[in-house]
Formats: sequence, structure tokens, C-alpha cells
Amino acid sequence: MRFRRLGRQTAIVLLTVTCWTVGVQAASWRDYRRKPLEWFRSRQGLAIARNILSWQAPRGDWPKNLDTMTKPYSGNRKKLHGTFDNGATTGELRFLARAFVATKAESFGVAFIKGLDHILAAQYPTGGWPQSSPPGRGYPRHITFNDNAMVRLMELLRDVAESDDYKFVSPERRRKAGLAFNRGLACILKCQIRVGGKLTAWCAQHDEKNYKPRPARIYEHISISGCESVGIVRLLMSIKNPRKEIVAAVHGAMAWFESARITGVRLVSIDGDKRIVKDPKAPPLWARFYDIRTNRPIFSGRDGVIKQALSQIEHERRTGYAWYGSWPASLAEPYAEWSKRRSPTPKPQ
Repeated sequence: MRFRRLGRQTAIVLLTVTCWTVGVQAASWRDYRRKPLEWFRSRQGLAIARNILSWQAPRGDWPKNLDTMTKPYSGNRKKLHGTFDNGATTGELRFLARAFVATKAESFGVAFIKGLDHILAAQYPTGGWPQSSPPGRGYPRHITFNDNAMVRLMELLRDVAESDDYKFVSPERRRKAGLAFNRGLACILKCQIRVGGKLTAWCAQHDEKNYKPRPARIYEHISISGCESVGIVRLLMSIKNPRKEIVAAVHGAMAWFESARITGVRLVSIDGDKRIVKDPKAPPLWARFYDIRTNRPIFSGRDGVIKQALSQIEHERRTGYAWYGSWPASLAEPYAEWSKRRSPTPKPQ
């Protein structure tokens, strides 16, 4: 981590690695995914699997922003409300799948199948997923790319369909998982925003019927996302033998990232506030949201009014949301390697 002196105050570079503001986080699947099967049979592994079982909501999913792995739930499970948002559900299911393979404990397998069936049932006919299911009437009903919700669901479904880790799942369910993944892929291509006839990237949410970009919370306007689009591109680049539409989608998004990069400034934290300061040597930044028409960054506070600068919104929203990040920079090397295998590079349409 680098530091920059501004007078008497120290400005700390904010390293944003996810689309949400990074804070103290509970244990998650990524903490255990590299453990050997023997560990899932250990006292610790079994305890975590049982904790996860205790948090499963009646429909088969899990709540968000709670420690579902290291602490058991002791309340009324009928009152639990699950979601696909903020990393919920997919991590718990991956843990239970590994625990079942390791132990053959029926309760782990039953819970996994219940969650998988819930995900399959939650998919819209148009191929996307809401933030949670049943979706309700508000913005969570939209196709949700926000915080990589749909990408995580699709990655899990592809693994269920193709990976030997999920051979315990019935052939019919594995077939359905593969079909659901393909419908999701078609949905992603239909959601990609075109401006002036050119492919760009994606909004954080899209209409579940006509694929158009949609707003979410009052400060999350219709826009092109400099963060959520990264996970989508990474998923598209992982497709084996991609058809030309997928190749064009990747090239179009990467061209848009290049057009949206912000140079010569740095995001810093000063005395509990976030500011943008000039720094010719700073690495490029991207905004969370861009106006679709002008391709300029936009910001908004809880008044719902679009502003042109971070400094123009209230302190609580400046500091409580990830407005800037280096997210697309992580695609540079994977894209270079991906492009080498697909030469000559077709022009985005």
C-alpha cells in the first residue's frame, strides 16, 4: 500500500477489490476452497458444514451479510430470508457439496440439492436471475449483475454441469444446470448496451423482460457499470470455443473500458473522508457508474440527484459506497492472452 503526503494529513490509497465497500467480512467459501477432502471430514470442517445447514432459509438459499459459517443460527429458521446478493448462497452451496463428497452425510447432499433447485427455479424465461427469489416488486426483481450475483450463479451452474466435483448430482439436474447456464449466457449478450451502434458494457441491473438497463436504489441510476461489467467479461472469456457473438462482446467491452479509464488522479482517504486529488503518476481509475449518453462518471446521494463529481454528494454516501476502483485493470493480462488465441481481432459491432 502506498501513501501520499498532503500537508499535515496522510492520504491512504483505497484499494477496491470488489464492487462493494470492503470492510470486516465474515468467513466465506474462498477461505476454505483449497482445503483437501480430509479437512471437510475434520471436526472443524464438519462444524462449519453444520453451521451452514442451520442458516439455510426455507426456500433453500442463505441470508447475506451474516456469518453463516463460523456461528450456528439458533433462531426461527422460518424467519430467514435468503438472497443471491453480496456473495450469499453460492459459497454455502459449494461448501456443502465438498462436505457431502467428503463425508457422504445425507443432510449435506439434501441441502445442496434444495439450494440448486431453488437457483434453477429462480431463473427468468429471459435467462437472467433476480437478486432474490421470489423477486417481489421492487428493483431486486431486475436481472442482477450487481455485486456479481448472476455471474456467481452461472459459474456454479457450469461447475454442476461439467465438473467431476458434482458427479453426485443426478444427470437430469446436471443437464438442467447446463441449459440454465446457456440461457444466462444468451441473456448477457442481449443485455450488453450499445451506444451509437457500438457494443459497450452492462448496467448493474437490467429489465427482466426486455433486457434494458434499470436503476436500483435511489443513488444507483441507469448507467454503464465500470465494476460489474468486469465479472461479466471475465466469465465470457472463460467460455471454451466462444462463438463470434461472445468474442465481439468481449472486444466491445474492453474497448469501452479503455474509453472510460480515468488518469491523472487518485482516490484517497483523508480524515475519514474520500477525495479525488491530482496525481500524474497514479494508475488509472474507473468510476462505478457512467452516463450512457456522454460516457462521463456520475454520482448521486440519497436525494437521488445525479452529480458530476464525488465531492458534490453528502459525506455519508461518499464514504459508504465504492464510487471508484481499479476493477478493469485486472482484465489486462487475461485479455491479452485471450486475444492471442483469437487473431485477427474482430472489430466490435
